[in-house]
Amino acid sequence: MMPSRDIDRLLAIMAALRTPGSGCPWDLEQTFATIAPYTLEEAYEVADAIQRGDLGDLKDELGDLLLQIVFHARMAEERGAFDFGDVVAAITGKLIRRHPHVFGDARDLSPEAVAAQWDAIKREEKAARTEVGAPDGALDGVPVALPALTRSDKLTRKAAAVGFDWTDSAQVAAKVREELDEVAEAAAQGSRAAVEDEIGDLLFAAANLARHHAIDPEGALRRANAKFERRFRAVERMLAERGATPADSTLDEMERLWDEAKRAERAG
Repeated sequence: MMPSRDIDRLLAIMAALRTPGSGCPWDLEQTFATIAPYTLEEAYEVADAIQRGDLGDLKDELGDLLLQIVFHARMAEERGAFDFGDVVAAITGKLIRRHPHVFGDARDLSPEAVAAQWDAIKREEKAARTEVGAPDGALDGVPVALPALTRSDKLTRKAAAVGFDWTDSAQVAAKVREELDEVAEAAAQGSRAAVEDEIGDLLFAAANLARHHAIDPEGALRRANAKFERRFRAVERMLAERGATPADSTLDEMERLWDEAKRAERAG
């Protein structure tokens, strides 16, 4: 197996797809902005394959994600900005720089010390990139395109790093209850905009609570989604065995089957 040769072939295919006159019309009309949503989608599909434990699918999805990197690098090369080799060189240098305990003199560090060292090196890199006189906010560097729950988690982590945080999870739980009450108050007032605002605050507080319990809120919600889907499909199957569907069943009937599905899942 020759990875470098395979990468070269992939780069050549991408170049051919982007060659005016002989390339693919669809590929030729793409830009960084139009490809970005596909890049995010492929990253989610990688995560989905991991969640399902499907290593065969993971291999394919990683290939799809690699194609996105190659696509962006090719478009940058066409502009004379950088190429795929520069991307590889950048991440190679970063990995060596951020792992002095492997490639340097710092040895025998605990996982916690490694994480602290990584953050310190990131701050040094950021300071080196910051222009003289430019503001250096505590919340800088959190991409807007992140899933909202993940971004909430990262924003509150950064705020907590400079001391802006609740002292314990009980205070955050109280904040969640407070925000839930404010949703009810806004709903009673009949203001859709106010309800939306308060639900946003509630979700933000819930993400903060997850962080205080060392839980990834995005992962927790994905698992909750999967649980709901699994149990609802079980309800559909049980209804089908009776010759019925959710559309022609009552809520009470479906709730009884839902509880049955929960008991069967827990017993299993």
